[in-house]
Amino acid sequence: MSEFILSPEGARRVDARLERAGLLDLTMEEAGRAVADAVQASFPDGPVLVLAGGGANGGDALVAARQLLALGRTVRVLAQPGKHPLTRLNRRRLRAVGGEVRPLQVAALRRAAASAGVLVDGLLGTGFVPPLHPALAELVGALNAARRAGLPVLSIDVPSGVEAASAQEPEPSVRADVTVTLMGFKTALLFGEAATRAGRVTLVPLRVPPGWVREEALATRPDDAAVAAWLPVRTSGAHKGTAGRVWIVGGHPGTVGAAALAGLGALRAGAGLVTVHSLAEVPLVTPELMVQRHVDWDQALPALRAVGLPDAVALGMGLGPEAVRVAREVLTWGIPTVLDADALHPELAGQGHPECLWTPHPGEAARLLGTQTADVTRDPLAAARRLQTLLGGTVVLKGGPSVVASAGALSVSRGGHPGMASGGMGDTLSGILAALLGQGLSAADAGVAGVRLHARAGERAASTHGYGLIATDVSDQLGAAWLDLAADAPPP
Repeated sequence: MSEFILSPEGARRVDARLERAGLLDLTMEEAGRAVADAVQASFPDGPVLVLAGGGANGGDALVAARQLLALGRTVRVLAQPGKHPLTRLNRRRLRAVGGEVRPLQVAALRRAAASAGVLVDGLLGTGFVPPLHPALAELVGALNAARRAGLPVLSIDVPSGVEAASAQEPEPSVRADVTVTLMGFKTALLFGEAATRAGRVTLVPLRVPPGWVREEALATRPDDAAVAAWLPVRTSGAHKGTAGRVWIVGGHPGTVGAAALAGLGALRAGAGLVTVHSLAEVPLVTPELMVQRHVDWDQALPALRAVGLPDAVALGMGLGPEAVRVAREVLTWGIPTVLDADALHPELAGQGHPECLWTPHPGEAARLLGTQTADVTRDPLAAARRLQTLLGGTVVLKGGPSVVASAGALSVSRGGHPGMASGGMGDTLSGILAALLGQGLSAADAGVAGVRLHARAGERAASTHGYGLIATDVSDQLGAAWLDLAADAPPP
């Protein structure tokens, strides 16, 4: 299955469709009950302090308060005047079952927080656009002060003050311990500094017709079972010639390790034969890796083409100043190609083909797009879409998490580990992607599967080595990571 990622506009369109169908009230009831269940599961003790804004997010909070009362919890509600019709309705329902609603003021928040066991943040939802109103900023400041004093916070949909569509860390905004997000993930809950505000994120899909959400989704987030379905499966008659022949074109004096790491990644991801082609002396990191040194590319490239092309090629890793010229020639071969590092250059825009995989990190993406790195990291989904339009084929915008953009589709990866922020990880990924291309996957499928395989290997390496990971730690775990994903594959 795949989870969905929604923009604020997309979420509003789904709500409007529910309202036209007479289902929005039922959906709000389901959302509020899910929030109440999350409070019970994570914070089962002590009084619950609920802060309800005037919009639909406040309506969800009021439903949650009523559901928690029904579960026997002590609940205190501080609310702003209701602006949304369903928020006003659920305020009346709460009072009808004995719930008390008091005005939301900073002094009242501080008093109630002193004896609460958990605070539910239902102030602002996905419709919020900065800046935060001064009165709300004061409330957020008081809420965060209570959290620093030991009161856990659960936010509904997004932490208040966070702009749902942006990965930029907002100030001021609520810092939550848990966020229960509804129908689909939001950009701010997955990327960058904004995601650090959300704490542990739980998605509640809600029983909404799935086609309605799918039609509005910015991107998908496939689970491991979906990824596993794309992994190649060898037959009993497979041999090294049918398991994918991969060339790594890279390495330059001073940067030879990049090509070696890509070659190792390709081997560990199942390529049958891997050869590194370089003008430099590339270290033989494992005897199974073949290395061929050339005098110059003008002679080497025509000679290589003449002897027969591989099933896939990865180029650019440490390739140096000749990378653009080499890439331009290799792209004319028309075979599945991974372009990374030095081969990621604006001059190559428009020269790709459908089986290209471009793998920029945010800095390289900014150079390709002629913008600033901060613009890329603020909205990785939009940046990946722009890169795919510019370059063609499939783009893997690397990060935590990575975004895979192909024609008409955006996918956000799962998993990984912060310890993977070290040199050589991207080179290893390029080798993995080339291996999957060489085993017959399309560029789009190889991008999604390769990124998750790489991330899962990083998770396994972290469990052994801790925080400071190196690229070879990850390569060593690729076989076990493959088994982990294959265990989730649907039956044939």
